[in-house]
Amino acid sequence: MRIQNTQVSVQVPATSANLGPGFDTLGLALDLCDELSVEATTGSVEIQVEGEGADDLPEGEDHLVVRALRRGLDHAGAPQTGLRLRAVNRIPHGRGLGSSAAATIAGLLLARGMISDPRALDDAAILQLATEFEGHPDNAAPALLGGVVLSWMEGERARAVPLSCAEGALRPVVLLPSVTLSTHQARGLLPEQVPHGDAVHNASRAALLVHALAAAPELLLEASEDRLHQDQRAPGMPESVELMRVLRREGHPAVISGAGPSVLVLAGHRSELAPLVRRFVADPTAWRIAEVPLREVPAAPVVG
Repeated sequence: MRIQNTQVSVQVPATSANLGPGFDTLGLALDLCDELSVEATTGSVEIQVEGEGADDLPEGEDHLVVRALRRGLDHAGAPQTGLRLRAVNRIPHGRGLGSSAAATIAGLLLARGMISDPRALDDAAILQLATEFEGHPDNAAPALLGGVVLSWMEGERARAVPLSCAEGALRPVVLLPSVTLSTHQARGLLPEQVPHGDAVHNASRAALLVHALAAAPELLLEASEDRLHQDQRAPGMPESVELMRVLRREGHPAVISGAGPSVLVLAGHRSELAPLVRRFVADPTAWRIAEVPLREVPAAPVVG
């Protein structure tokens, strides 16, 4: 395999995983994208970052996009090169919006765009490699495929399929706090075992959510109920979890986005939600509220 294209760019979206009951398996892509470009060089690694994480991200070979890109080249049997990477980051970090999955998918797609035979890094290969970085495919799958995605593990193999979504069923609104929470810390709050009744409840609600998205959006509130992970994580993000509960009591299908602490309302309007948020949270200036449409197109590299 050879390097055929020396300049490649890509856009990769933010994602929200779990969607309530679909822990580690359901996710969707949001129309908020990081934009990255790479140039193959004969030198070392040069990185320019604008936006989110510009002052905090690792540099050089430790940068996640670089690590993923190099893993993609190795998988394809292509030679390594020097890299000039430019990133414009719009996805907030540490908020449960899939910033690490986006970086991983971006690096792998940039590698696809560089090599002479992109089939060596088809979607199945990229999902598998991204899952090895992430540990689970629930963010990586929608970041790659767009839309609403169901993902799962078959042994060590990552699998994913797009889900049908009725027109207008999803009107995502993101409630973004200024505080952060690492995925590792959030997972550490989860119990090793759960009651059988709670497992049954989530299984039924996850199945109902697939139906609600496809054909019965009026069921989104009931279908997005969870008993496995959101309340259990409340000690790490008490205001976010309580805000989610308040919104749900008011009839809004609110969930914790991924590992949090952002809250995602699956179908709503900013004008309706903002007054509720202002009345409840301790400091309304610490929260941003934005309508962010579903992003339905797959991520793909652009050569040149």
